[in-house]
Amino acid sequence: KKMPEPIGVDDVIRRLQTYKDILGVIILNAEGIAIKTTFENEETVQYAALVSHFIVKTRSAIRKLDSDDDVSTVRIRSKKHEIIIAPEFGKNQEYYLVVVHSPSAAF
Repeated sequence: KKMPEPIGVDDVIRRLQTYKDILGVIILNAEGIAIKTTFENEETVQYAALVSHFIVKTRSAIRKLDSDDDVSTVRIRSKKHEIIIAPEFGKNQEYYLVVVHSPSAAF
């Protein structure tokens, strides 16, 4: 049997954007630089800087509590938005999927 091909980043972004309340999607590298985004440049830079700083602090706190543990998903909800951060920690690569959506509807 032939193995199914892995889903590409562009496919994931396209699929996420089919949800009506998704405001934007960003893929960040380990340095917090956006490598894919659906936001305008100014918003991308702002989210990238804040999210990457936040995830570094969050990861540090979790590791201080348990050195064998790591971040899997972070959800930040405000009155206007919800930000979901899903890090992917590989052997030599780190990526962060950041999804911003309106919390008024179920995701």
